[in-house]
Amino acid sequence: MPYGDAMATRTRSEERRAEIVRAALDVIAERGYRGASLAAVAERVGLTQQGLLHHFPTKEALLVAVLKERDQWDAVPDSRWRADLLASLVEYNAMRPGIIQTFSALLGESVTEGHPAREFFTERYGAVRASMASVLRAEYGERLPGGLTPERAAPLLVAVMDGLQYQWLLDPESVDMPAAFRDFLALLGEDPGPDGA
Repeated sequence: MPYGDAMATRTRSEERRAEIVRAALDVIAERGYRGASLAAVAERVGLTQQGLLHHFPTKEALLVAVLKERDQWDAVPDSRWRADLLASLVEYNAMRPGIIQTFSALLGESVTEGHPAREFFTERYGAVRASMASVLRAEYGERLPGGLTPERAAPLLVAVMDGLQYQWLLDPESVDMPAAFRDFLALLGEDPGPDGA
């Protein structure tokens, strides 16, 4: 196959994969994690389920691609993040329960040995902890008000964000995720904002 034809084929394949990921995001948003079947996504893009499996061999592989796409949306360079913007991210997450449900379900499953999403989450959490340490350093310098370094506080910040997501998914009527996160920022010494107590 000539080089130009190979490049065109690769580009078409990449475009098709991107189309499938966008369709999966839509299906998840509409139907939630459990309702997001490969058949529903395949139908959305005009493929058979077998045709979809050519691009993503398992549902988990497709869902990891969806999560990577989600992270691209959420990614802001460290130099632009501030702690108050994290509260905006939490509010944004509260508007997309299907994606948060997918993230949480895959995260829970990924702790098992050999799970296809394990490497994604391991790498992601390393990057997120480093990013959160940068946010905390920009806000507080080398020590937070309680005396912790940004590196020691970063895993706690990530744990609060993810832990609130689980509680909110289980009982959204009782857990106001954005308000609870603003309360946490207030504990760190941040202004909780106009909706804070």
